[in-house]
Amino acid sequence: MRGKKVRAMIALAVASSIIASMSGCGKSKVELNDGTFKEVDVSTLQFPLKEKTVITGMTSYPANTESDPNNRTIFKRLQEDTNVEIKWTAIQADQWGDKISLAMSNPEELSDFVFSAGFGDSDLLKYADQGIIIALEEYIDAYMPNLKAIFDKYPEYRTMCTDTDGHIWALPWIEQLGSDKTAIQTVGNMSFINKKWLDFLKLDVPETVEEFEQVLIAFRDNASSIQKEFGIEGSIIPMSSIINDGDQDLSILINGFGEGYGDADKGRHIAVTDEKEIICAATQEGYKDGIEWLHSLYEQDLLDPEAFTQDWSTYVSKGKSGRYGVCFSWDVANIDNLEDWVPLPVLTADTRNLTPQNGSFTSGFDRGRCVVTAVAKNPALVCAWLDQMYDPMQSPQNNWGTYGEDDDFDIFTLGKNENGEDMLQHAPLGDESPVEVREAESVGGPLAILDEYYGVYVTCPDDAQYRLDWIEKYYTPDMNRKYVYPNVFMNREDTEELSNLQADIQKLINAKKSEWIMNGFTDSDWDEYIKSLQSYGLDRYLEIFQKYLDAFYEE
Repeated sequence: MRGKKVRAMIALAVASSIIASMSGCGKSKVELNDGTFKEVDVSTLQFPLKEKTVITGMTSYPANTESDPNNRTIFKRLQEDTNVEIKWTAIQADQWGDKISLAMSNPEELSDFVFSAGFGDSDLLKYADQGIIIALEEYIDAYMPNLKAIFDKYPEYRTMCTDTDGHIWALPWIEQLGSDKTAIQTVGNMSFINKKWLDFLKLDVPETVEEFEQVLIAFRDNASSIQKEFGIEGSIIPMSSIINDGDQDLSILINGFGEGYGDADKGRHIAVTDEKEIICAATQEGYKDGIEWLHSLYEQDLLDPEAFTQDWSTYVSKGKSGRYGVCFSWDVANIDNLEDWVPLPVLTADTRNLTPQNGSFTSGFDRGRCVVTAVAKNPALVCAWLDQMYDPMQSPQNNWGTYGEDDDFDIFTLGKNENGEDMLQHAPLGDESPVEVREAESVGGPLAILDEYYGVYVTCPDDAQYRLDWIEKYYTPDMNRKYVYPNVFMNREDTEELSNLQADIQKLINAKKSEWIMNGFTDSDWDEYIKSLQSYGLDRYLEIFQKYLDAFYEE
């Protein structure tokens, strides 16, 4: 309770300061509520409302898709079903970071809620202390039955949403697809190899780094015959990637070097040992050996020289032209096609291991997906409307797309489950890119898709199912580590300190990775790199992570 009172006092002070400054500038006053729970009669929140009501929201949309959220079928139906009209401020996704930061600092530009916030922990705690967003735990319990039911069944999600003072500052995005070491999020940057080229050259799928290197050499040395055989325009590229770019990064290749940790956490570069010790994966001898090997591939013209600079559209364009022998992505269908490719197994070097991505054992989770701001005059109504996103029939549509569109393609058809009840059935994707089709129809935001929904409310997407099958067949058997770093919610002081430390640490690690793959490095370079990381506070960085891991396993 003390934390709540303190934050309420801070919120009042911030609100007073903001209003005073606006008045001094001749602007209209913006009344911010103090964050205390505002109870209403539940009967006034029954949808559809008796009278049309307008609330305001902010969201992002992918470039080259519909820019007005109210023109999307999903939001049209929600307005009809709830009698709530949303006046949206929509921002193109590639401009979101800068523009939402400005909006959060100026209540004149704020809406009642931010639908696709994607805020990190430091953002949530900063805005909470500033009184810009409000605590939601009491609203969830009182006016959000769909989300509360999920929290009651899976209390770990409520725990992951709750800060050290007991408050929930944002509504989550949850996507269950598999669990533990078979969860779809355990591997992001899958590696794929062109089976059509292998068959043409009478080569087997490689299992070791030595075999893999020889396959790449064969792709390089037989480039002209591959071009002629398959009618490829443009040069043959044995392997392409976007280095330091999430699922397009090639770091999965080096998991087998040295201790076998690789570098699965490409944002924080941490891993958990079987003794529950936090280490920096990018300072291990195996990482060093792996980067040296990648440099040797680059020196032999086996890696795309544009891998260090190309953007997504360039990467995909070359892939769709059939020029790659090996590539990396969440799904190869985004880069080329399914028929000609197979996942590359975990490669054996000094050992054979694949480290799962941190946080993946609890499936897909985003703690800061949606916030309710202190501008909201009726936060109970806002929360009740947002709770509709957690309806088992609504969440899959928000996440993937819908049915009954006026265009040429629908993600779903509306069918029946075995009990004769409505069920969303995924339509075949055909030659369509899963990413592009879903971006055109989906709306994102807060939602939850649970494993028990499949076959009842929605079918499992074809591309998710084959990806789950890939993970279980190619990757799970080689996931030998016991632990991944869990989704913990640190306090503001630790979050901010960690964020400041990470900025320098991540920048250095990523810069040296690119530089060394391209130009190579010496033992002296490596030693200087380790010293620089230490000077940036690496020990303290790991200490903070360790503190919360220890606390997690004490509970």
